[in-house]
Amino acid sequence: MSGQAVDPMGRNGPRMQRFMNIELELAPDVLVPRQETELLGARAVAILRENPPGQTVIDMCCGSGNLALSIATEVSSARVWGADLTDSTVALARRNAERLAVQDRVAIRQGDLFDALAQDGPAGSVDMIVCNPPYISTGRLEGESAHLLAAEPREAFDGGPYGISIHQRVIRDAVPFLKPGGWLLFEFGEGQDRQAAALIARAKAYEPVRFAQNEAGTPRVALVRKLVAEPVSGEVAGRSA
Repeated sequence: MSGQAVDPMGRNGPRMQRFMNIELELAPDVLVPRQETELLGARAVAILRENPPGQTVIDMCCGSGNLALSIATEVSSARVWGADLTDSTVALARRNAERLAVQDRVAIRQGDLFDALAQDGPAGSVDMIVCNPPYISTGRLEGESAHLLAAEPREAFDGGPYGISIHQRVIRDAVPFLKPGGWLLFEFGEGQDRQAAALIARAKAYEPVRFAQNEAGTPRVALVRKLVAEPVSGEVAGRSA
């Protein structure tokens, strides 16, 4: 079953986790992929399959590589870049790419968000960027959500004072990497859909945002396209996808 651990104690080797169609190695200091993030992965795959082959994709804040590697497995013609900040996360994502034998199509880079890709030259040519960034506020991590830090790293959860600090940077900095009409898809926390829509509107670089909802009907993923031409009005609206 997707999103479930296989041998969670690692008795027979590395701890493993099922995500969408693949099994991933886990590590103590890297975020464990959640089943809820499969909504983001499924929407990304569906969009890519509707478009011509040979798409270029970036998985920003790639963690264990769950989104990048699921996309590469489901869309065999896609060229995927993954990026994250820490040594351990990047090493794990690379191991998982090798485990799944997609390392020839999935390149994992290290750095602070898009700085990780500065030397690779994908700017202006990317068809899709996916991102599952930290989105829990610092205050909640020090209170009701403190239990999350018992087994996983703070940087995987801490989204700043309001939980949207990384979203703000990704929405802004994705613009020069996306080709006109390219897609940005990202996950956010429950109740953050209005904040996400406001950040997208403020960028003045995207079409009106749509939201994908989980099984409970709660918006959890934003789907938005970069404008093909300069905006002619300030109108932005959010709607369900």
